[in-house]
Amino acid sequence: MRCTVLGAGSWGTALASLLAGKGFAVMAWDKDVALLEDISKNHRNERYLPGVTLPASLHAAQDVAKALEGAELVVLAVPSHAVRQVAIEAKRHVHAGTPLVCVAKGIELETLMTMSEVLEDVFPVPLHPYVAVLSGPSFAKEVAKGLPTAVTVAARWERIAKQVQDAFHTRTFRPYTSGDVVGAEIGGCVKNVVAIAAGISDGFGFGANSLAALITRGLAEISRLAVRKGANPLTLSGLSGLGDLVLTCSSDLSRNRTVGRGLAQGKTAEQIQQELGQVAEGVRNAKSARELARRLGVEMPITESVYRVLYEGLPPKDAVTAIMMRETKPEMT
Repeated sequence: MRCTVLGAGSWGTALASLLAGKGFAVMAWDKDVALLEDISKNHRNERYLPGVTLPASLHAAQDVAKALEGAELVVLAVPSHAVRQVAIEAKRHVHAGTPLVCVAKGIELETLMTMSEVLEDVFPVPLHPYVAVLSGPSFAKEVAKGLPTAVTVAARWERIAKQVQDAFHTRTFRPYTSGDVVGAEIGGCVKNVVAIAAGISDGFGFGANSLAALITRGLAEISRLAVRKGANPLTLSGLSGLGDLVLTCSSDLSRNRTVGRGLAQGKTAEQIQQELGQVAEGVRNAKSARELARRLGVEMPITESVYRVLYEGLPPKDAVTAIMMRETKPEMT
């Protein structure tokens, strides 16, 4: 199988390496030429996956048309805010019947579309059934090292979900299929916002009780928004919901949790992301998820508080107080 991965950051490179390790011919593309040269010449991506040796069957191309030539599987692994532009560039070079797998987690700020909706907005109607999303608890560094990982592949056509599942399945990477695209996408997006809140809590030393409360109430927020968008609530108890949320809120590898810790220390989001050297999707997601929730009339107090810290200058400790002092209510409402 010939595969193309658009985006050579940590996640794109990890998935490209996984596919190449199965013996597939894999071509990586990115706007950053230095990344592509490192992959081609050294079989490394030292910027995003230091110390990881990449398979020799993983190649790189600077021209998007060349990268997509003959592709039988296309993976979009750029940050969510870049998905539309990259899809536009790729549009003329993707053949009919080619699965399009989006692994970006976000909601487009300008349109409040999920990533699959963005792809359907760009690509012609005959390609819409071939759009799939891959989501779940999966840090790129651990996938690249071959550590056991389970994820969800969601697509509207079961045949496409199964095809993508088979392509990615290895002894250490186990995808499950789902027909609930919107549930997988909302879970993957909003968990980043909750992880920022978890990082703030951790930065203040609030302990395990606080983390458990944030994860649980965060899941309630995610579920409310997803269901309002038409998702199956059971999806949010799975890998792309609870699984991804627990991982992102509790691990030191989480960029979004790192953002929250930095905010608790008095740093700005811009300072923290410069230190990270990578995109923390939760910073943008806080704005787009809040706007989507307001449009749909969904109450999301954690998301609202994170938004106010990031964009309105609310002190993080005041945000915690605001959440705790909300009007009391039954839990299951």
